[in-house]
Amino acid sequence: MYDVQTTYDRLQHCTAVKRSRDKTVAMDCPYTGKGAEFSPTNLVEAALGGCILIAMGRLAMRHGLDLSGAKIEVHIASTNQSAMRFTGVDIAVIMPKDFSAADRARLQRAAEGCPIKHSFAPDIPVNVTYEYAESAGVALH
Repeated sequence: MYDVQTTYDRLQHCTAVKRSRDKTVAMDCPYTGKGAEFSPTNLVEAALGGCILIAMGRLAMRHGLDLSGAKIEVHIASTNQSAMRFTGVDIAVIMPKDFSAADRARLQRAAEGCPIKHSFAPDIPVNVTYEYAESAGVALH
């Protein structure tokens, strides 16, 4: 049994279907395809950002915090195209408002619980910064 099925359509284009909801995501190869859709690496970046926001959102709901408008920017660095391997991950968590020091600490601990973040090999650095509307970024590794 599968959750997601991916089909190669043609010309470096694939479509993934979530079986239980019949939702689709299109993918292109950014080098040899059209590059108009998400690349597989873009989907890893999106999954990582979504995982962190959902983990933080669960905590925010319990503590009555409003995360509306929070954003995550993810960049995955990799080696050259012929021997592609991820070499580092930079994550910026951008909060639309300021939070107390205690709430920041709770939110950042919740973000650390994202299983996708912990799925990268130990030799791949994952750097996270937090930016709050009223303050400068605070690094957490």
